[in-house]
Parts: sequence; C-alpha cells; structure tokens
Amino acid sequence: MAAVWADALLSDDERIAAIAELAAERPAGDARALFERAGSFDSAGQESAAEPLYRQALAAGLDDDLRVQAVIQLASTIRNLGRVDESAALLETAYRERSRDGMQDAAAAFYALALSSQGRDREALAIVLDALAPHLPRYTRSVTGYAAELLHAPERMPTANNGEGPEQRR
Repeated sequence: MAAVWADALLSDDERIAAIAELAAERPAGDARALFERAGSFDSAGQESAAEPLYRQALAAGLDDDLRVQAVIQLASTIRNLGRVDESAALLETAYRERSRDGMQDAAAAFYALALSSQGRDREALAIVLDALAPHLPRYTRSVTGYAAELLHAPERMPTANNGEGPEQRR
C-alpha cells in the first residue's frame, strides 16, 4: 500500500485501481481497506465517492491512529462538499480529544480551515497559533497567550506579554 501511495508516476485512476486491488486481498468490510480506498478517491478529488468509504471504515473500527486520520480526512472531504458545520464539529472533537502530538496539530490545521470556512477567522487563527506555539524555539508562552486573547478578548488585538526573553515585564 505504501508503495502505491509513494509512486508519483501513477495517475489518480491508476492509484484508485491499484489500491482497490490491494484492498480486495483483505476480508470484506476490513476497516483498513475501506480507509485506503476512501483516501484514494479523496486524493483524486472524488470526495463523493470517498465519504461513504470513510464512514464505513470508521464504523468497522479503525485503530486509534488511523481513526483520527479517517476523521480528519472525512471532515476535510465533507467541508469540500459544502457541509462546513458538520466538518467543524468532527474536527473540534478530534482536536480536543488528542494529546499534544502530531495528530492534534493535523486536527488543528483542518479545524482552523473549517472555522475559516464558517467565517470564524479569529478562532481559526487562535487554533493555528496554539498548535504552532510548542514548536517555536522562543516565545512559546507569548504566542500561547496571544492565541488565548484572540479567543477570549475578541474586541481587541492581542497584546499580552507573558514574560519571555528580552521583552519581559514585571
């Protein structure tokens, strides 16, 4: 499966066919096979074909890591299909239930896109800044504080200084 995904020479249709062939080697209703097939349609821009396969994969019981990937990908797909509120709700849950790992950051990125699609750009920016802050070499507390201000003080731009580095105040 990984080799099919890594093969940049395959067309979308060839990738869909190759993944379908590999998925057919697994038992009917296999969650992983359904997930991979959904992803092949999704990456080809065929969201309407991908959506039911993502839902079937989730219902069939993916392991935790694949489950969150499937939720993110399903939510992105349905956002692209115009169901932004449903997408945002799925992504908020995925974002809130994950610990600070790469998947929470991935959920944050797609949650921010869904919030922006809802016209909630300030909240989207706060989510992105909060996800970015732990990866910064400096200013983690300041950026985290600014993210919180974006959410909790919507009437003004954030100006918090949380006492890091040369900008420290007492």
